Amino acid sequence: MEFSRLSTIRNLLEMIRFSHTLFALPFALLSAALAWKQKEEFSWIELLGIVACMVFARSAAMSFNRIVDRRLDAANPRTAGRHLPSGQLKVSHAWLFTLLCSIGFVASTLIFLVRDNPWPTILSVPVLIFIAAYSLSKRFTVLSHFWLGASLMLAPVATWIAICGLNHLDSPLVLGLAVLFWVAGFDILYACQDLEFDRKAGLFSIPSRVGIRASLWLASACHVVMLIMLICLWATSPFLGGIYLTGVGCVGILLAYEHWLVRPEDMTRVNQAFFHVNGVISVGLLLVVLLQLAFVPK
Repeated sequence: MEFSRLSTIRNLLEMIRFSHTLFALPFALLSAALAWKQKEEFSWIELLGIVACMVFARSAAMSFNRIVDRRLDAANPRTAGRHLPSGQLKVSHAWLFTLLCSIGFVASTLIFLVRDNPWPTILSVPVLIFIAAYSLSKRFTVLSHFWLGASLMLAPVATWIAICGLNHLDSPLVLGLAVLFWVAGFDILYACQDLEFDRKAGLFSIPSRVGIRASLWLASACHVVMLIMLICLWATSPFLGGIYLTGVGCVGILLAYEHWLVRPEDMTRVNQAFFHVNGVISVGLLLVVLLQLAFVPK
């Protein structure tokens, strides 16, 4: 019985790709670092709340995604081996996991009441509904990639609000826009793998509507906008300087490499571009900002 429970937990974490929390968490922590610098006060309680909220929110949304997409996943040869369509996990277990993570997310926002900030709790349910609704968006809009981007955009914006309230929102909004276009761009690249299936299933994705070549150009345009937003962040934040701009330049090189990996005639390296390069970008940019803030005079 104990082994069965451990196996179920392992499968649940594999189902939601728990390790990919790295994509959004570094941008939340980056926003938190700027917010603490703005307030000139660091809080372990706020750090705990931010990490808990990020983990629970992403886990709930990803689990819900796997549940509502299980029949589509079963029909798609690329995803038929996932835990729900292959029978490795029961749907009831996934629903229970989604419910518990949703409760955990809302409960985690209560931590910020200790800091006299009610906004995380007030916004928790609307935020959870918005990020979960992404899973249904590809059934009715070609803008589903941007919906996903907007969902991850909430990470740095919500983090700032959790620390500073609704004050000085220019920097987190600019950072959030950078995340939005970054995510939309690499999600368009990722969706190129399913072009034929999406067309047969009647799903709305940019590759299924405009083809791979045009999609790659649009993904490139999204990443150019991301770089522009990162430069705008430098312009709006008094704490970012040359070290940060050097990091942005490195991000540009990594994005160029990502687009070099994915070509219209060769989709075999999409996963390498999606997982490896983007993981380096998110973690690397966080480290660069922390290094930059270490050199900012108090």
